[in-house]
Amino acid sequence: MPGGHSKGFRSGTRKLLKREPRERGKIGLSRILRNYQPGEKVVVQIDSRVQKGMPHRRYHGKTGMIVEKRGRAYVIDVTQKKVMREIIVRPEHLKPHGEDKGA
Repeated sequence: MPGGHSKGFRSGTRKLLKREPRERGKIGLSRILRNYQPGEKVVVQIDSRVQKGMPHRRYHGKTGMIVEKRGRAYVIDVTQKKVMREIIVRPEHLKPHGEDKGA
C-alpha cells in the first residue's frame, strides 16, 4: 500500500483473532444468552466470528467489572495502565473471570 500500512480498527490482529480449526463455526448459545450481574468480574475475550459489539484489540484478555447492562451489551470498567476505561461489549466477547482454571 503506498504511503505506509493500513490503519483500520482490526489492523495487526492476524494472530490475535485467529481461530483454530475446531473452534470455527457458529458460536454457542450459552455464551450469547449468559446474564451477568453488576459487580461481576469478566474477561474480555474477542470472538472474531461476531463483529457486532467487538471491543478494540487492546482490551483482549483484560479483566474488568460489569457496571450495567445497556441493551444487549454490557458496560465494563477496565484498567488500561493507570486509567479506568468504560467499554461497551456484547456478551459474545465476554467470559466469566476464573472459568477454565483447571484446564
